[in-house]
Amino acid sequence: MSNASQLRDSTQIVLPCQSLDGIRDRLEAGFTVTIVESDGRCRIIGSPVVIKSVSEFLSRYGIAVA
Repeated sequence: MSNASQLRDSTQIVLPCQSLDGIRDRLEAGFTVTIVESDGRCRIIGSPVVIKSVSEFLSRYGIAVA
């Protein structure tokens, strides 16, 4: 059985909002995600399949996702 943190990790990416400078529009246009900003951090929220694709997209731009 999955615990809440495992589910959350598979459905969101949290990173500094400045990491998305210059690519946020492409990210939102190319993927079905919600981006929530709070205290300079952005949570990119989507389905597990979409989050995996977003992670690959971000890595192509040199943005490390932990």
